[in-house]
This record gives sequence, structure tokens and C-alpha cells, in this order.
Amino acid sequence: MFYFPVPIALAILLDSVLSPRIRMLLQTVVYMPHFFSWVLVITLFQQIIGGAGLISQVLRQHGYDGLDIMTNPDTFLLLVTAEVVWKDAGWGMIVFLAALAAINPNLYEAAAVDGANRWRRLWHITLPGLRPVIVLLLILRLGDALNVGFEQFFLQRDAVGQQAAEVLDTFIYWQTLAVGEWSYGAAAGLVKGVVGLALILVANKVAHMMGENGIYRRTS
Repeated sequence: MFYFPVPIALAILLDSVLSPRIRMLLQTVVYMPHFFSWVLVITLFQQIIGGAGLISQVLRQHGYDGLDIMTNPDTFLLLVTAEVVWKDAGWGMIVFLAALAAINPNLYEAAAVDGANRWRRLWHITLPGLRPVIVLLLILRLGDALNVGFEQFFLQRDAVGQQAAEVLDTFIYWQTLAVGEWSYGAAAGLVKGVVGLALILVANKVAHMMGENGIYRRTS
């Protein structure tokens, strides 16, 4: 969930760029990591912040101790969050850019004539225009909350230890394919699906109470 606000902020910042060429270039650079495999993403992070990475080498050259975030269980949560943000925030930004394009530009012009500064236009026009999309994607994100990325955690499990990198997906894998407890793994997968569905239904009900359509609206 720490990832969710980042695509919104990127879309708002990129939409403020006036030059279409620069905007297209920045958009391409930002969402390109989405097409990288997790093996490549983790390798790049290892080369930068690993024990023998670029940052550690620079620190040692200046007389400091090296830095190895890739094998530190205490910072593993921050590490995987940073990896997800770098890999997928640009891709998620595309949806919000489309929503921004649907906002009537006359609203901004009228607000500017009335003396509203950039922050007031952001608060009273941009964010309300994005609100339906934000609510919809947030509901879907909550339903997918337990799918934290099997491959990402599996590849880093040995480096930080089972206690830090064990999630429900890796637990199901080890209980089924590795141990052979198929019924145990199937039960865990069923519970995961039920919890995800419950989160979607509850979040959608809250969206209705806030006056939003959510992912569906019951017809009378």
C-alpha cells in the first residue's frame, strides 16, 4: 500500500510538463522498468546497494564501512517496497494520466481567472477529477493485497532468511511443491482468495457510503 500514492504523484508531476516531447521521454523512461524481469531488477539493486555494490565501493574508498542492504532482514520491507515502486510505479501512472486528460481544461482556466493558485487548482479540480479512479484502483489493490509478488520474495529469500521473506505465496509453494502437503497448501490458497474477496466487498461498501460507484453499484 505504500506504493499506491506514487503513480498518482508521478502522473500529476508529468502532466505539468508543458513540452510534449519531454513528457513522452520522461513517461517512457519511468514506465520502462515494468518490462524488466524480477531477476534483472534484483540484480540491478544488488549492483548498487549490495555488499559489493557501487555505494559500498564508494564508501570503502573514503574510509567508511560498506553497506549491504540486500542481506539485511531489518530493512527488507523497505527494500521490497523500493523495488516495487521503481519497477511498477511508472506503469500504474498511465491510468492516472488518462484520467487527468479527461478533466475539462476550462475548469483550470476559470479557476485561474478567479485567482486560484496552483495548489488550490490541484486540491479543488485535479484531485476530485481523479477521485473515482483512485477509489476504483484502491479497491482492486486491497483485493490484491495478499499477492505481494512470489518471484520477488522467492529470489531474495535465501539472502535475508525465511523469517524476513516468508509470505503467503512462498509458504504455499513450500508446503505444496517442496514438502508435498497439497491439502495444506490448497487450504492456504483458498483462505487467501476468500480474504481478498472480503476486502473487495468491504472496500466497495465503504466507497458506496462515500458516494462513489466503486467497482459495482447495486441497482434498486
